[in-house]
Amino acid sequence: MSANIFESIKRVALSCADKVLFHLEDRPDWSYADLIETTSRLSRFLSTEGLRPGDRVLVQAEKSPESIALYLACLQRGLIYVPINTAYTERELSYFIADAEPKLLVVGNATKQIATDIQSYCLNAAGQGSLMDRANEQQALTTIVARQEDDVAAILYTSGTTGRSKGAMITHRNLLSNARVLNRAWRFTEADVLLHALPIYHVHGLFVATHCVLLSGASMIWQTRFDIDRLLDQIPHATVLMGVPTFYFRMINSRRLNKDLVKSMRLFISGSAPLSAQVFQEFESMTGMQVLERYGMSETLMNTSNPYEVERIPGTVGFALPGVEVRIRKAGNEANLVNENGSIELRGPNVFRGYWHMPEKTQAAFTADGFFITGDLGRIDDEGRLSIVGRDKDLVISGGLNVYPAEVETVIDQIAGIAESAIIGAHHDDFGEAVVAIVVSQNEIQLETITTYLTGRLAKFKHPKALVRLNELPKNVMGKVQKNVLREQYGNLFNETE
Repeated sequence: MSANIFESIKRVALSCADKVLFHLEDRPDWSYADLIETTSRLSRFLSTEGLRPGDRVLVQAEKSPESIALYLACLQRGLIYVPINTAYTERELSYFIADAEPKLLVVGNATKQIATDIQSYCLNAAGQGSLMDRANEQQALTTIVARQEDDVAAILYTSGTTGRSKGAMITHRNLLSNARVLNRAWRFTEADVLLHALPIYHVHGLFVATHCVLLSGASMIWQTRFDIDRLLDQIPHATVLMGVPTFYFRMINSRRLNKDLVKSMRLFISGSAPLSAQVFQEFESMTGMQVLERYGMSETLMNTSNPYEVERIPGTVGFALPGVEVRIRKAGNEANLVNENGSIELRGPNVFRGYWHMPEKTQAAFTADGFFITGDLGRIDDEGRLSIVGRDKDLVISGGLNVYPAEVETVIDQIAGIAESAIIGAHHDDFGEAVVAIVVSQNEIQLETITTYLTGRLAKFKHPKALVRLNELPKNVMGKVQKNVLREQYGNLFNETE
């Protein structure tokens, strides 16, 4: 029996074919039937291009219904979908192309100069371009390629804070099992309308949000980008919002947020970065509703969630989802610790198959009994609630997006006059964390100089928002920069200056 998640999605779509799926801002709405029709044409196109099950399709396209149809077409044909952050530069994109070895490349800008011989097509934010020109010439292809549970459906690029980015292999079982669990946990029904303002190149916007809708027969208000005023305009027409902490911080700072505005809403969900207790409490005070925090990552999709009905506690990410095992371990000590800080380890049908082309890193990421070592530090209380207390990596999460210090440091160190640099995250009310560059330089270098140099080399969200100049970086006896010391000194830099 095939385990292709697309079979489940199509079954639901056909049962509510005439229902509006995408409520669009600047063009006619799409029904479920429109999605299946476009997906079927794209499936035929992919077949005519000679793509076979297991081939990769790398996509760096803007958010559109056609992008979702392309993702589904890849699932239908048994291909591996590889979404890439639209902010990445051509230089950064080249690495992912070389590593994923895609048979087809889809970009949002036809003028992008990518040094590759791979066949490429354009798909822009309006759903137009050479990809759809070709797809619209095709007849619908309805057959679905059979897949096994452990067959890879997508590769999501993630990383530690050192070394090259790793491609997490997400299977059909990962996607389907997690979506079904979340639909039950969050009470999704065909009556729901999700306000979708997230990007669709990572777990949160592509898998969690989209699958919850598609597998419940619900609808989406489709916003191509996050804009606080547009978001608030649509809140009265929605029942669910999935966002990152930045969404909620900006909402509580808007004069428009009140109980009357959210009276149609039943659920506000936050993830991708910690939501501060202050934002949680202010949001509840202004709306009478509590934000539901959950815990997930690229390698595992969603792991825990605060309860739907029971009171949610700020600062916690709730309980393990059904079928997911979460434990806390200290180095060299027993696992399953309670009320003690330690490493968070996970096991379940949501956990990825491994890292693409990296067997050694895959082996190192798992314990002998099959638990994934997340790299996060946490604590489980007597009731089983998990709290994230830190990270044993130096990852910076800014506005819900991962910034890997080593990558930024490597580029900054190339600037004339800079001897060395260190990147840390500092608390920021809007972004959760903001990037701070700490440099040892021979001259009075300015933040603007660094920003100008990084433009075109690194995506904008990786650019530092503050600069600190030191005579030397603190280091241990082994010569390693002590970032914990830097975070202690400058972790509240924005609070001090604002």
